[in-house]
Amino acid sequence: MIRNLLTGTALAGVLLATSSCGKQHEDANRPAIAPVAAAAPADTKQSPADRGALLQEAVSALQETNNALIAIDHNQRSQAVAALERATGKLEILLARSPTLAFAPVDVTATTYDILGDARDVEALRQDAERDIEKGRLQDARHIISSLASETVVSVSSLPLATYPSAIKSAAALLAQGKSQEAKGVLQSALSTIVVRDTIIPLPIARAEAAIDQAKGLAEKANRSDADNQRLHALLATARAQLQFGRALGYATDKDMDGLLSAVDDIETKTSGQKHGIGLIDHIKALFHDARQASQAPVRKS
Repeated sequence: MIRNLLTGTALAGVLLATSSCGKQHEDANRPAIAPVAAAAPADTKQSPADRGALLQEAVSALQETNNALIAIDHNQRSQAVAALERATGKLEILLARSPTLAFAPVDVTATTYDILGDARDVEALRQDAERDIEKGRLQDARHIISSLASETVVSVSSLPLATYPSAIKSAAALLAQGKSQEAKGVLQSALSTIVVRDTIIPLPIARAEAAIDQAKGLAEKANRSDADNQRLHALLATARAQLQFGRALGYATDKDMDGLLSAVDDIETKTSGQKHGIGLIDHIKALFHDARQASQAPVRKS
């Protein structure tokens, strides 16, 4: 089983098409996955231009914080104070423009991991890892487990506006008192409070949902042709295989995956032959939502 990795970084919002960089060529019928927008925490009522301006102010404040640290290391106290004054000004502009903003985004990264293989390959590797653990070979098991991912991770790094501006002001006050090292400690602590929010997009679940979305029109279509029936059957088979792959990789919970697989079977039964009906697939959307939520990682500090 082969693992591929794609990484992208952007300071403004990212639009990532969560397509596979691995197994996709094996199945010409694999449905395309709709692009997923990763938005940083912001006021949804703001225009893109306003959000871009806020982002730039936040990034500038972060850069000036780093400039102050560099100046302190070079014993350039006046330059450090000037950098913090500029950072404070940027933050004040940001808060004036959006006073309810709790986190100001400063960076967005998107990383996609994908693997060549199927549920059986994953189960075989899982058994290998379990045997290594039983033998006390934790590092061998770690290397196996670390490759078992098929996902896009969108990470948004943000300044916490409840604490970061006050930390900058405190550091500036310490510099004014000649306490450069104490100011440096405050700034380093402030930088360590940057919050990173990861959004995990499990590719098997996304592919399964894309297949179901494409099957919707066929499931509701009366007088389907033989080609339509074959296409519908292929889409449901793709959804089922991807969900089994996602289960093997440990995405969502067993309950979530059981519900999704049962729903796919139910759709196949209700559309067998020439059966059709409006809304036959609608109920599965909530199950996909629950599965995606169950796959998320906790918020972390940078």
